Amino acid sequence: MKEILAARLRQCRREKGLTQWEAAVYCDITEKAYQNYELAAREPKLGILIRISDLYGVSLDYLTGRSDEREF
Repeated sequence: MKEILAARLRQCRREKGLTQWEAAVYCDITEKAYQNYELAAREPKLGILIRISDLYGVSLDYLTGRSDEREF
């Protein structure tokens, strides 16, 4: 799951035209923490994952690879 999550985080962030720092600020985490999620070094806690999902307008299932449907 980590690799799929990391790839989809990168893809969604780039589609929105955001930097890692901007995504981190929105999610109220450090830039390093966000970088670790995109590098598949760590997995975000559920609360942070929900904020990320809201930021990108995609479902949790999409981010985690349980579905290829982006919509809620």
